[in-house]
Amino acid sequence: MCGRYVADTSIDDLAAEFDAIAAGTVAELMPSYNVAPTDRVPVVLERTDEPPERTRQLHAARWGLIPSWAKNSGTAATMINARIETVADKPAFRGPVARRRCVLPARGYYEWQRGAGRTKRPYFIHPAGGLLAMAGVFEWWRDPSAPADDPHRWVLSASVLTTAPVPGLAHIHDRMPVLLTAEEIPDWLDRSNEDTGALLDLARSAAGRVGTALAARPVGPDVGNVRNNHAGLVDEAAAAQLPLGG
Repeated sequence: MCGRYVADTSIDDLAAEFDAIAAGTVAELMPSYNVAPTDRVPVVLERTDEPPERTRQLHAARWGLIPSWAKNSGTAATMINARIETVADKPAFRGPVARRRCVLPARGYYEWQRGAGRTKRPYFIHPAGGLLAMAGVFEWWRDPSAPADDPHRWVLSASVLTTAPVPGLAHIHDRMPVLLTAEEIPDWLDRSNEDTGALLDLARSAAGRVGTALAARPVGPDVGNVRNNHAGLVDEAAAAQLPLGG
Protein backbone atom coordinates (compact mmCIF):
# COMPACT_ATOMS: atom_id res chain seq x y z
CA MET A 1 0.00 0.00 0.00
CA CYS A 2 -0.85 2.46 -1.18
CA GLY A 3 -1.00 1.84 -4.95
CA ARG A 4 -4.44 3.12 -5.97
CA TYR A 5 -7.02 5.33 -4.33
CA VAL A 6 -10.17 7.38 -4.87
CA ALA A 7 -10.02 11.19 -5.00
CA ASP A 8 -13.45 12.20 -6.24
CA THR A 9 -14.23 15.18 -3.98
CA SER A 10 -14.58 18.56 -5.70
CA ILE A 11 -11.81 21.10 -5.22
CA ASP A 12 -14.25 23.55 -3.63
CA ASP A 13 -15.35 20.94 -1.10
CA LEU A 14 -11.74 19.98 -0.35
CA ALA A 15 -10.81 23.62 0.22
CA ALA A 16 -13.70 23.96 2.66
CA GLU A 17 -12.99 20.63 4.38
CA PHE A 18 -9.32 21.44 5.02
CA ASP A 19 -9.71 25.22 5.42
CA ALA A 20 -7.29 25.76 2.55
CA ILE A 21 -6.91 28.15 -0.37
CA ALA A 22 -7.00 26.59 -3.85
CA ALA A 23 -3.72 27.47 -5.55
CA GLY A 24 -1.82 26.86 -8.76
CA THR A 25 -3.48 24.49 -11.21
CA VAL A 26 -5.44 22.48 -8.64
CA ALA A 27 -8.77 23.75 -10.03
CA GLU A 28 -8.01 21.84 -13.25
CA LEU A 29 -8.04 18.43 -11.52
CA MET A 30 -10.92 16.10 -12.31
CA PRO A 31 -12.46 13.58 -9.89
CA SER A 32 -10.72 10.20 -10.05
CA TYR A 33 -11.97 6.80 -8.94
CA ASN A 34 -8.70 5.08 -9.78
CA VAL A 35 -5.75 7.32 -8.92
CA ALA A 36 -2.55 5.66 -10.16
CA PRO A 37 1.17 6.41 -9.70
CA THR A 38 2.37 9.66 -11.38
CA ASP A 39 -1.21 10.99 -11.65
CA ARG A 40 -1.76 14.57 -10.52
CA VAL A 41 -3.63 14.66 -7.24
CA PRO A 42 -4.78 17.27 -4.70
CA VAL A 43 -2.52 17.84 -1.69
CA VAL A 44 -2.88 20.11 1.32
CA LEU A 45 0.26 21.89 2.48
CA GLU A 46 1.53 25.03 4.16
CA ARG A 47 3.39 27.82 2.43
CA THR A 48 5.48 30.41 4.24
CA ASP A 49 5.84 33.00 1.51
CA GLU A 50 5.70 35.84 4.01
CA PRO A 51 7.14 34.62 7.32
CA PRO A 52 6.01 34.39 10.02
CA GLU A 53 2.59 34.13 8.35
CA ARG A 54 1.64 30.63 7.18
CA THR A 55 -1.01 29.87 4.61
CA ARG A 56 -2.67 26.49 4.15
CA GLN A 57 -3.07 25.78 0.44
CA LEU A 58 -4.52 23.10 -1.82
CA HIS A 59 -2.22 22.26 -4.74
CA ALA A 60 -2.02 19.75 -7.57
CA ALA A 61 0.98 17.42 -7.18
CA ARG A 62 2.36 14.46 -9.04
CA TRP A 63 1.88 11.28 -6.99
CA GLY A 64 5.41 9.92 -6.65
CA LEU A 65 8.09 12.09 -5.09
CA ILE A 66 10.87 13.44 -7.28
CA PRO A 67 13.91 14.33 -5.13
CA SER A 68 15.12 17.89 -5.58
CA TRP A 69 18.48 16.57 -6.75
CA ALA A 70 17.06 14.13 -9.33
CA LYS A 71 18.27 14.57 -12.93
CA ASN A 72 14.90 13.51 -14.32
CA SER A 73 11.40 12.57 -13.17
CA GLY A 74 11.85 8.84 -13.75
CA THR A 75 11.88 7.98 -10.03
CA ALA A 76 8.32 9.20 -9.44
CA ALA A 77 6.50 5.93 -10.16
CA THR A 78 8.63 4.05 -7.64
CA MET A 79 8.35 6.64 -4.86
CA ILE A 80 4.61 6.89 -4.35
CA ASN A 81 5.00 5.57 -0.78
CA ALA A 82 7.44 6.17 2.07
CA ARG A 83 7.64 3.74 5.01
CA ILE A 84 7.15 5.57 8.31
CA GLU A 85 9.78 3.32 9.90
CA THR A 86 12.55 4.59 7.58
CA VAL A 87 11.30 7.88 6.13
CA ALA A 88 13.56 9.97 8.37
CA ASP A 89 16.64 8.00 7.25
CA LYS A 90 16.23 7.87 3.47
CA PRO A 91 18.06 10.66 1.58
CA ALA A 92 15.09 11.40 -0.67
CA PHE A 93 12.65 11.71 2.24
CA ARG A 94 14.77 13.04 5.13
CA GLY A 95 14.40 16.71 4.19
CA PRO A 96 10.73 16.53 3.17
CA VAL A 97 9.59 14.78 6.37
CA ALA A 98 11.39 17.40 8.46
CA ARG A 99 10.14 20.48 6.62
CA ARG A 100 7.73 19.63 3.79
CA ARG A 101 4.82 17.54 5.05
CA CYS A 102 1.40 17.40 3.43
CA VAL A 103 -1.96 15.64 3.46
CA LEU A 104 -3.38 13.73 0.48
CA PRO A 105 -7.19 13.62 0.75
CA ALA A 106 -8.95 10.42 -0.33
CA ARG A 107 -12.40 8.89 -0.08
CA GLY A 108 -10.73 5.51 0.32
CA TYR A 109 -8.02 3.32 -1.14
CA TYR A 110 -7.74 -0.03 -2.93
CA GLU A 111 -5.73 -2.98 -1.77
CA TRP A 112 -5.26 -6.48 -3.16
CA GLN A 113 -5.49 -9.60 -1.00
CA ARG A 114 -3.42 -12.55 -2.19
CA GLY A 115 -5.24 -15.83 -2.65
CA ALA A 116 -4.12 -19.23 -3.91
CA GLY A 117 -1.46 -19.14 -6.61
CA ARG A 118 -1.42 -15.80 -8.38
CA THR A 119 -5.00 -14.91 -7.50
CA LYS A 120 -5.64 -11.51 -5.95
CA ARG A 121 -8.90 -9.97 -4.79
CA PRO A 122 -9.22 -6.17 -4.72
CA TYR A 123 -10.83 -4.40 -1.77
CA PHE A 124 -11.97 -0.83 -1.31
CA ILE A 125 -11.00 0.37 2.17
CA HIS A 126 -12.79 3.47 3.40
CA PRO A 127 -14.21 5.34 6.41
CA ALA A 128 -17.89 5.10 7.32
CA GLY A 129 -18.27 8.70 6.16
CA GLY A 130 -16.15 11.67 5.23
CA LEU A 131 -12.62 11.63 3.86
CA LEU A 132 -9.29 10.07 4.71
CA ALA A 133 -6.39 12.43 5.39
CA MET A 134 -3.33 10.46 4.29
CA ALA A 135 -0.10 11.80 5.78
CA GLY A 136 2.46 12.59 3.12
CA VAL A 137 5.62 14.49 2.23
CA PHE A 138 6.22 16.76 -0.74
CA GLU A 139 9.08 18.17 -2.75
CA TRP A 140 9.63 20.81 -5.43
CA TRP A 141 11.80 19.71 -8.35
CA ARG A 142 13.11 21.96 -11.10
CA ASP A 143 13.03 20.30 -14.50
CA PRO A 144 16.53 20.90 -15.94
CA SER A 145 15.24 20.43 -19.46
CA ALA A 146 12.72 23.28 -19.19
CA PRO A 147 13.58 26.85 -20.21
CA ALA A 148 14.24 29.26 -17.35
CA ASP A 149 11.14 31.28 -18.24
CA ASP A 150 8.83 28.24 -18.39
CA PRO A 151 6.18 28.65 -15.64
CA HIS A 152 5.89 24.85 -15.41
CA ARG A 153 9.61 24.19 -14.80
CA TRP A 154 8.91 23.63 -11.08
CA VAL A 155 7.17 20.30 -10.45
CA LEU A 156 5.42 19.55 -7.17
CA SER A 157 5.39 15.88 -6.18
CA ALA A 158 4.33 13.91 -3.11
CA SER A 159 4.48 10.50 -1.43
CA VAL A 160 2.07 8.81 0.99
CA LEU A 161 3.47 7.51 4.27
CA THR A 162 2.63 3.89 5.09
CA THR A 163 2.70 1.83 8.26
CA ALA A 164 1.83 -1.63 9.56
CA PRO A 165 -1.91 -2.30 9.27
CA VAL A 166 -4.35 -2.41 12.16
CA PRO A 167 -5.40 -6.00 13.04
CA GLY A 168 -8.70 -5.70 11.21
CA LEU A 169 -6.94 -5.05 7.90
CA ALA A 170 -3.85 -7.25 8.25
CA HIS A 171 -5.53 -10.17 6.46
CA ILE A 172 -5.76 -8.05 3.30
CA HIS A 173 -2.29 -6.50 3.14
CA ASP A 174 0.76 -5.92 5.31
CA ARG A 175 0.76 -2.12 4.88
CA MET A 176 -1.76 0.73 5.15
CA PRO A 177 -1.51 4.50 4.72
CA VAL A 178 -0.72 6.67 7.71
CA LEU A 179 -4.04 8.39 8.45
CA LEU A 180 -4.57 11.58 10.44
CA THR A 181 -7.57 13.02 12.23
CA ALA A 182 -8.50 16.70 12.11
CA GLU A 183 -6.71 17.20 15.43
CA GLU A 184 -3.32 16.04 14.14
CA ILE A 185 -3.38 17.83 10.78
CA PRO A 186 -2.25 21.29 12.05
CA ASP A 187 0.83 19.82 13.76
CA TRP A 188 1.66 17.63 10.76
CA LEU A 189 1.51 20.56 8.33
CA ASP A 190 3.34 23.05 10.58
CA ARG A 191 6.58 23.77 8.72
CA SER A 192 8.10 25.47 11.75
CA ASN A 193 8.03 22.16 13.65
CA GLU A 194 11.09 20.07 12.76
CA ASP A 195 10.78 17.59 15.63
CA THR A 196 10.55 14.65 13.24
CA GLY A 197 10.54 11.98 15.93
CA ALA A 198 7.59 13.50 17.79
CA LEU A 199 5.67 14.08 14.56
CA LEU A 200 6.13 10.49 13.42
CA ASP A 201 5.00 9.23 16.83
CA LEU A 202 1.92 11.43 16.51
CA ALA A 203 1.22 10.03 13.05
CA ARG A 204 1.62 6.41 14.16
CA SER A 205 -0.82 6.92 17.01
CA ALA A 206 -3.35 8.60 14.74
CA ALA A 207 -3.09 5.84 12.11
CA GLY A 208 -3.88 3.20 14.70
CA ARG A 209 -6.98 5.03 15.89
CA VAL A 210 -8.32 5.92 12.44
CA GLY A 211 -7.55 2.48 11.01
CA THR A 212 -9.78 0.66 13.48
CA ALA A 213 -12.79 2.55 12.13
CA LEU A 214 -12.23 1.64 8.47
CA ALA A 215 -14.43 -0.74 6.51
CA ALA A 216 -13.19 -3.04 3.73
CA ARG A 217 -15.38 -4.41 0.98
CA PRO A 218 -14.45 -6.52 -2.06
CA VAL A 219 -14.78 -4.87 -5.45
CA GLY A 220 -14.55 -6.08 -9.02
CA PRO A 221 -11.40 -6.69 -11.08
CA ASP A 222 -11.80 -3.63 -13.33
CA VAL A 223 -9.90 -1.48 -10.85
CA GLY A 224 -6.76 -3.38 -11.82
CA ASN A 225 -6.64 -1.55 -15.15
CA VAL A 226 -5.62 2.11 -14.79
CA ARG A 227 -7.64 2.98 -17.89
CA ASN A 228 -10.83 2.21 -15.98
CA ASN A 229 -11.93 5.26 -14.04
CA HIS A 230 -15.60 5.47 -13.09
CA ALA A 231 -17.79 5.44 -10.00
CA GLY A 232 -18.71 1.78 -10.51
CA LEU A 233 -15.22 0.67 -9.49
CA VAL A 234 -16.17 0.97 -5.82
CA ASP A 235 -19.35 -1.07 -6.30
CA GLU A 236 -19.33 -4.21 -4.17
CA ALA A 237 -21.76 -5.94 -6.52
CA ALA A 238 -19.05 -6.27 -9.16
CA ALA A 239 -16.98 -8.37 -6.79
CA ALA A 240 -19.11 -11.43 -7.50
CA GLN A 241 -17.19 -11.77 -10.76
CA LEU A 242 -13.92 -12.48 -8.96
CA PRO A 243 -13.44 -15.61 -6.79
CA LEU A 244 -11.02 -15.34 -3.87
CA GLY A 245 -9.23 -18.51 -4.83
CA GLY A 246 -7.99 -19.46 -1.40
